[in-house]
Amino acid sequence: MRKKTYLNLIEYQTEQSRQHLAEVQGIYREMRGYKHDFHHHLQALKGQLEAGETKRALAYLEQLDQQLMDVDTLLKTGNVALDAILSAKISQAKALGIAVTVKANVPGTLLLSDLELGIIVGNLLENAIEACQCAQGQRFLRLFLGMKGKMLYFSMLNSAGAKASKKGKLFSSRKMGLHGFGLRRAESILEAHGGWCKYNSEDGAFTSEFLVPAVE
Repeated sequence: MRKKTYLNLIEYQTEQSRQHLAEVQGIYREMRGYKHDFHHHLQALKGQLEAGETKRALAYLEQLDQQLMDVDTLLKTGNVALDAILSAKISQAKALGIAVTVKANVPGTLLLSDLELGIIVGNLLENAIEACQCAQGQRFLRLFLGMKGKMLYFSMLNSAGAKASKKGKLFSSRKMGLHGFGLRRAESILEAHGGWCKYNSEDGAFTSEFLVPAVE
């Protein structure tokens, strides 16, 4: 039984790492594509301005500005591993029409490993994105991540559907399989490091918090 649990954990961690890598690679492909096209955009704008087509050039700039807003999702929190996780998930959320607000400032090195950080933050964000998709009206996700002394503090508020019911310590999810296992794994990592997490569900909103020792 213990061996089976261990193998499930290895499988889960491998899948999480593969998923996060694929998401981050997608973001960088978008950015490389934008950089590749930049010269062509400049040539088009130059031609329009030389021809005196000012309104057309302004409209072109508006389109470029919107594209740049869609692509420029890479965050700089101070921690490279966290940058990758948050950037990938936020890009996913925005693609689904979720209004995202993030404030994050974290040391470059933490007591949590990059894999542990990915499991914890990745799962909480996946839950938030899932909940937003069930929300009526505006979809939003507001996240804060920073230091309280030597402790790493995470707080997130996101839109949701009807108030969720609890299954043990966790709230029920519409997803099956490794999703529930991932939440339990995230909670066990926090507890192993002397931290805690808590959740609250109300009609239309869901909150997630955790606090964990992060630096010596």
